[in-house]
Amino acid sequence: MDKSLPVVISLGGSLVIPNGGIDTQFLKDFNLFIRQKIARGWRFFIVVGGGATARHYIDSTREIVGQISDWDLDFLGIHTTQLNAHMIRTIFRDVAHPRVIMNYQKKIVNLQEPLVIAAGWKPGCSTDYDAMLLVRDYGAKALINMSNIDSVYDKDPKKYPEAKPFKKMAWKDFEEMNKGKWSPGFSSPFDPVATKLAKESGCSVYVIGKDLVNLGNLLDGKDFKGTLISSE
Repeated sequence: MDKSLPVVISLGGSLVIPNGGIDTQFLKDFNLFIRQKIARGWRFFIVVGGGATARHYIDSTREIVGQISDWDLDFLGIHTTQLNAHMIRTIFRDVAHPRVIMNYQKKIVNLQEPLVIAAGWKPGCSTDYDAMLLVRDYGAKALINMSNIDSVYDKDPKKYPEAKPFKKMAWKDFEEMNKGKWSPGFSSPFDPVATKLAKESGCSVYVIGKDLVNLGNLLDGKDFKGTLISSE
């Protein structure tokens, strides 16, 4: 990838807070990885998802209240992304911009820091869409989607062991596979609202897992495990 351009990473909350609590080992490794890359001249925007915390809040509220609007459920998720993002910014406090982006209409002017942390913003989409706004607004050309999904598959690999991963695919084909409507807790390699923006803007999205060696290979232009979704 081009080191002269910022790299936008959509960091799935499932990597930060899986069901077992905060994954401190992953965050220690991630902290070291990003710092090493910054020392070599890379710049990053990292948008943090809600993870198990968001799902617990959403599921618990549904269980208690029963019928509740998607708008209210979305805001529960958004606030958990903000909590997670503040933790990540604190980990990188000496190299990160002091403000966590939570309002994407307030663009950072004269950015000096090599790292910016961002969180969820509005109801109706996931942090994938927010990451796409950063791609658009800060001159990036690609987005790296890190989560517990290591590739786009032709069917759900959790249900079908014979599922086959795609190495490359076009946005029109991914959109055909990913027809679901956004709702709080929606699970997909890339949310449908973000998909529409990526397709319209011609952005390339790399869907990879949590393996940081694999992420390093992708950044360095080496062979990597995952799926490239693009307009080509």
